[in-house]
Amino acid sequence: MKILPISRRSFAVISALALLLFAGCADKQTQLPSRANFTAALNDFLAQRGHLCLAKYDWPITVASDAQDAGARQLAVLEKLGLAASKDAGGAAPPAREYTLTAEGQKYYLHVPIVIRTATQNVTHPADLCAATLTLDRIIGWDPPQTRDGRTATSLLFTYHIAPAPWARTPEVLHAFPVLARAIEGEGTTQVRIGVHLTRHGWVVDELSP
Repeated sequence: MKILPISRRSFAVISALALLLFAGCADKQTQLPSRANFTAALNDFLAQRGHLCLAKYDWPITVASDAQDAGARQLAVLEKLGLAASKDAGGAAPPAREYTLTAEGQKYYLHVPIVIRTATQNVTHPADLCAATLTLDRIIGWDPPQTRDGRTATSLLFTYHIAPAPWARTPEVLHAFPVLARAIEGEGTTQVRIGVHLTRHGWVVDELSP
């Protein structure tokens, strides 16, 4: 059998075609509704937005001096832990106290988008005081993907690991922030549902690419 020589130019063309075919196959693999692809999407989301925060978006925060509501008690706890400091809000009527973050508190004030979903709209805050970081434990399952108006989407059910800041495990904080306490207690058992949709590069959590 006679073997014809391949020129450098022909070899370059063949190599380029092979790379294109490989890339096409890889893209198709990432678009499958598989555990591996959904795991990658969740890991990417949690790496960017997996913060459990305390809904303390805008500082300084001013409260009435005699306030006894949950928000005022939370600020007092943060001050006791050295994360916030307060002073009299001069000239305020009725008398009030103004809380600001200390240098230690600033370490936990993350400038990442915090999306709050309501029944009628999504509200995005540019920063928040955060107490813990979430990572993926395991995917429980997902709904069959549905395509509507050219958008293919589904929702995933997963459990998480949680890594609280050192101060976030103190009894005072857990009492003042019950949502945080429940999140810590629910590590590995609480099931979270989140929406994902398909893009040309694979599956993405809705919050990252509305």
